[in-house]
Amino acid sequence: MLRHVAVSLTLGLLLVASAPATAADAEIDRLLRSPVGKDWVTNGGNLTNQRYSTLKQINTSNVGQLKGAWTVRLKGSGLGGKYSHEASPLVKDGIMYVVTGNDDVFALNAKTGEFLWEYWSGIDQAISTVCCGWANRGLAMGEGQLYLGQLDATVVALDMKTGKKAWQTPIEKWQNGYGITSAPLYYDGIVYSGITGGEFGVRGRLTALDAKTGEIKWRWYTLPAPGEIGADTWPPGTDHAMRGGATIWNTPALDPELGHVYFAVGNCGPDYDGAMREGDNLFCTSMVALDAKTGKYVWHFQQVHHDIWDYDAASPVVLFDTVINGQPRKGIAEAGRTGWVYILDRTNGKPLIGIEERPVPQDPRQKTAKTQPFPVGDAVVPQCATLIEGYEKAGCIYETFWEEPVLIQPSGVGGTNWSPMPYSPDTGYFYVPGTVRTSAFTRFSDKYVVGLRYTGGSQAAPINSPMTGTFTAIDAKTNKIAWQHKTPYRIGGGGGSTVTAGGLVFRGEPDGNVLALDAKTGAERWRFQTQFGADAPPTVYEVDGEQYVAISVGGNSLQGSTFGDALWVFSLNGKLGPVAGPPKPPTVAGPIGPILSGIDTVTISPGNVEYAFGPSRVRLKTGQSLTFKNAGDLPHNAAAMLGNAFDTGILAKGESKKLTFSKPGNYYYICTPHPWMYGQVIVED
Repeated sequence: MLRHVAVSLTLGLLLVASAPATAADAEIDRLLRSPVGKDWVTNGGNLTNQRYSTLKQINTSNVGQLKGAWTVRLKGSGLGGKYSHEASPLVKDGIMYVVTGNDDVFALNAKTGEFLWEYWSGIDQAISTVCCGWANRGLAMGEGQLYLGQLDATVVALDMKTGKKAWQTPIEKWQNGYGITSAPLYYDGIVYSGITGGEFGVRGRLTALDAKTGEIKWRWYTLPAPGEIGADTWPPGTDHAMRGGATIWNTPALDPELGHVYFAVGNCGPDYDGAMREGDNLFCTSMVALDAKTGKYVWHFQQVHHDIWDYDAASPVVLFDTVINGQPRKGIAEAGRTGWVYILDRTNGKPLIGIEERPVPQDPRQKTAKTQPFPVGDAVVPQCATLIEGYEKAGCIYETFWEEPVLIQPSGVGGTNWSPMPYSPDTGYFYVPGTVRTSAFTRFSDKYVVGLRYTGGSQAAPINSPMTGTFTAIDAKTNKIAWQHKTPYRIGGGGGSTVTAGGLVFRGEPDGNVLALDAKTGAERWRFQTQFGADAPPTVYEVDGEQYVAISVGGNSLQGSTFGDALWVFSLNGKLGPVAGPPKPPTVAGPIGPILSGIDTVTISPGNVEYAFGPSRVRLKTGQSLTFKNAGDLPHNAAAMLGNAFDTGILAKGESKKLTFSKPGNYYYICTPHPWMYGQVIVED
């Protein structure tokens, strides 16, 4: 343990020693380079994204005494089924700043919960190019301003004292498929922001903006133009790379000593159809290092070559220092949807422990890569699917597919998705949330149209198949499991955790519980019910000598957890006890609710629940018709899961389609763009 602590302190001192002589915001830059103390000033805690707090007033011996210090409702912001609450609050000098899935920002007294100011984004509710729920994963701060990315693909700066808008810079147009859900990173006068839209045929990029003015300083495109590094990994003479996705879902990390900024890159587009994009397709599903000042390429490591499984790298990269074979090493790690943690040397992008290229199944139609990287160590989720009735084929990771459904695990929403992965220098462990889910992968032809979904296929969990999770401590020296919890719910698609010098890991669950675990052993030390889905990573801070743990609870649209608009803050001096729990989120795939007769209309996105059919289960007589009407903000459809029994086609808001069911049968259906939406039609004579 002492060696790990020494390494941590060395990293902190090294970062402080490398401070620029004339920093744009010397105090914030110092906090960003230092181990996290009483303030939490950036999404990942500091520049490393370790989410490790040195506070230890709350520890393994007294955490059982933790109670609610205060709780507030965020005035209905982000309240509804289309939203996810996934942001960590920031805290500076006793003031807390939190953003919701509607891009609204609130400043509160971090000791009492009193509202100080509020910023209402006024974001266009007609935005139709959101991939996976309305979410904002956090803020950055510097130079007296807060920075956030918005779903309309703009970066906004707010005055920290008043909440008034200082500037707003468009990165792209949301109508072209772009958006921003990741928390930006501020350092030394620059704001770094990724962008979303991998399911819409966009061209991904990292954008660096001047923190004072919002002026764009440089862009680095994750999809190379002809003649650029990586261009030879796309078919020559084509423009496929210019609509190849490769977006950045996560907050970058930064090493000021090396002068590098690091981030992970998402899936290729079209997601499931590799037929026209022969080659490894850089920089899809990769970890990348750039010069932090200029944006010049430094190195990359591709986790999945020619990705056709939606295995994009979406979790933030983590920087850490360690000792391997007696030698100090500078590490970087990222938890992938494949179920592996990828551990590299951050100076050069080479594997730090070992990653082997191995042959994988082939399908010439998909132009599959001959080999794929297999990290030495353990996967945190199962990597083989079990055959289920109604399907003809099941396989393990990197199994191929074409137009007939093939069951594969991990699914494209398996492993670790957007959730962050903390690192404790005390234990030397990463703490990795994972989703265990099988998907039926299919490919179909897709035509690229600006601003419309461009996925070339789909994946959906088979009806009644389990959807669970894992929470795993991975030893950074070996990439092997130190301990693991099997969870009844998926936890890799949102949430995440935070680790402290008090020997604790704090994390939430979709059923509304917030937990404290022993960081070394995994033993549960505390549990508290908050009433809403606890799918955001906690923040740890201190005010007037008292340590607090804060978490935003409001649900996650993909995981089906109960939506809300609350903040809970805990301390050893708290007086508030747990509240009644919400309905439990689903643990198996498929429609829920009673089977209703006498129904002639199914509403898509009923009652402010964007990703649902209502009613989801109906019974008809042969020859009856059923109208599907889209009441949601996003385009949806209803398409039979197996075969081509029916498909409404994509329906915009307010559009409807009447279908007549002439043959008896039990028809399960999904929304193809959002395959976690399920419905059922039973047709009887």
